[in-house]
Amino acid sequence: MSSVSKVTANEPKRATTRAVSSAAPDVQDTQDNGHRSEGISIGVILGFPPEIAEELQRWRASFGDPMAGVIPAHITLVTTTMTQDWEATRSHVREIAGRQEPFNVTIAGTGSFRPVSPVVFLNVEDGFGDCVSLHRQLQSGPLERELPFDYHPHVTVAHDVAPESLDEAEAVLKDYRATFPVASMGLYEHDDNGIWQLREELDFGTKPHDGGQDGAADAS
Repeated sequence: MSSVSKVTANEPKRATTRAVSSAAPDVQDTQDNGHRSEGISIGVILGFPPEIAEELQRWRASFGDPMAGVIPAHITLVTTTMTQDWEATRSHVREIAGRQEPFNVTIAGTGSFRPVSPVVFLNVEDGFGDCVSLHRQLQSGPLERELPFDYHPHVTVAHDVAPESLDEAEAVLKDYRATFPVASMGLYEHDDNGIWQLREELDFGTKPHDGGQDGAADAS
């Protein structure tokens, strides 16, 4: 594989993280008050421009990570969180997106969560504070819960692979650097098949949508 490219993306592009299965459950399959008795598992992420996401996926695959083909490169803002009220959750996320201005993200150099977790990641430099702020706002209201670890924005490049592969990922990508604008965040549902389905891509700096029309993404 060629040496790591140092990419700078100057034009906003839509996130590449999409649903990876067309068998998405209907988000509107709720009771009249917007609740599901069994709850809904959701997540919120920042997607990457296609050329950067695809490059990082190739690197992740090269380290033997089996999830490389199904988890596009991203920064998690809200990890898997259960909510009982889809409508309140969607309104909550929309409101925060509407208040957030677009910002630039720079990912550079590697780090690891070892020995606590077998993960090697790219650091978030520019945009770190914006990610932390968004996380704190999002993980409140209908999404408030206690987390086992403090939130740390990062981009996973190797997870749950052999120690030597983790070492390789940490060394090979230590000089990687990419800068790109972020102008939206994706609201996802973890469906019954264990697949993350995009429900809405929410632009920053816009007024909250009017209620009534469901904004679920077409996963076909």
